Amino acid sequence: MHTPPQRSRIPWQTIVIVLLTAGLLWLFFSSLDLRETWRAITRAHLGFIAAAILVTLQTYVLRAWRWQALLRPLGHARFSTAFRTTVIGFTATFLLPARVGEVLRPYLLARKEGMKATSTFATVIVERMLDLVTVLLLFAIALTVGGIDVGREIEVAGLVAAFTALGVLVLLFVFAGHPERLGRLAGRLGRRLPPKAADAVAHLVRTFAEGLKVMRSPVNLVVAASWSVPLWVSIAMGIWLTSRAFDLTFSFIGSFLVVGYLAVGVSLPTPGGAGGFHGAYLLALTQFFGADADVAGAAAIVLHAVSFVPVTLIGLVFMWQDGLTLGSLKGMKAEAQAAEQL
Repeated sequence: MHTPPQRSRIPWQTIVIVLLTAGLLWLFFSSLDLRETWRAITRAHLGFIAAAILVTLQTYVLRAWRWQALLRPLGHARFSTAFRTTVIGFTATFLLPARVGEVLRPYLLARKEGMKATSTFATVIVERMLDLVTVLLLFAIALTVGGIDVGREIEVAGLVAAFTALGVLVLLFVFAGHPERLGRLAGRLGRRLPPKAADAVAHLVRTFAEGLKVMRSPVNLVVAASWSVPLWVSIAMGIWLTSRAFDLTFSFIGSFLVVGYLAVGVSLPTPGGAGGFHGAYLLALTQFFGADADVAGAAAIVLHAVSFVPVTLIGLVFMWQDGLTLGSLKGMKAEAQAAEQL
């Protein structure tokens, strides 16, 4: 029997990501005088950039320590494993589409440490919630006590961010002690949503509830949350040092505002946050600190390199040592997603 040839699927997701990345980068570079931008790059103070690289690499050590705290109720996760899989996961996120590293990082750790895959996936969900809370709090601090002239509307946004962060933190503590309440909440939401949306919400809630069960008590959550503050302050320090390399002088607390903007920029699904990262930094520096656009654009380019290139190189070395390639990681995504559903 003749079998009709299979029609190849159009990789719409990849096409959209490529177009989005190209569009954001075009918007960024089209707003700059490239000669002036290059001149600013050549005049940057290398000492500040070197310090920013060291501080940025330090954030991955802090990420590994925080993850160890989240994983402790599951068993002992070695620092070397937590650090290596964190770096490899972020490398995959930077170089591959669709944030593959977010799925691969807990999967690789679960395989190496013999832990339950669904539980390690759940700790990453809790991580993201802690990141959200910390970024919102830092953003609110910058807007309320940073002495930055941002306008009434954005000051109100800062207060809303602060109360939202505190509200999310309270909910985390409540549900950490009684994760079964999430199941009841998901059930009530599911009755009001279309079937597919209800299934997606139910899966997300189950995973998050699993993560809170991993905590077993709010005390474990406090330990993990305590690592989030130095982690994001370290990220802010890298931003501040890189900005100083271009003589863009603003207070260290002002860098918390830039952190908030960059968090939005990198949330766009482009490889390494390309385009969104650059545009968010440029907008924050020109709108709130009166920076020259060409100099701020130069700083954005270098900050992006500082944030992504060194850790990506280390990640590629770790992958080579473990016999992994970008192709094998991409192929491992489906395997990791299947483990997540178990």
